[in-house]
Amino acid sequence: MTLHSPIAMRPIGVVRSPFTTTAGMPIQTVAAADACARLEVFPEYAAGLRDIEGFEYLMLITHLHQATEKLEVVPFMDTQSHGVFATRAPARPNRLGLSIVRLLRVQANCLHFEGNDMLDGTPVLDIKPYVPALDVRATERIGWFAHGLAQLPTMLSDNRME
Repeated sequence: MTLHSPIAMRPIGVVRSPFTTTAGMPIQTVAAADACARLEVFPEYAAGLRDIEGFEYLMLITHLHQATEKLEVVPFMDTQSHGVFATRAPARPNRLGLSIVRLLRVQANCLHFEGNDMLDGTPVLDIKPYVPALDVRATERIGWFAHGLAQLPTMLSDNRME
């Protein structure tokens, strides 16, 4: 394999969400605390869910299947262009998403959660438990987000990433 060889991945499940278009949906899970959805894990991966109900929060790694790929974007919480790696914009190489969601319940191979910022049909590539002692880092250096975060509670997605 060379550095530029494709990497093949297969989804382990799919998100069932009330959001069918990107316009008007939440841009981050923290601003979507009441937005519910479910992850239907494919039967061949159901055994991997054992003990998952012991976690309140999960990190879902997704493929942003309707996003485009860009290297520079004007993010939702700013009016200035930034390199995509300095943003959380969905328009990025490989179109990978990361959503931290609150697990409500497990029903067989279906995970019901809130904090949904995903489109219906979003393929899920992996699930990881969120563990604050491992995942939280205190920092004051947050780049341009320092002035953009005030918009988060009311900011919704639009078509700028198309």
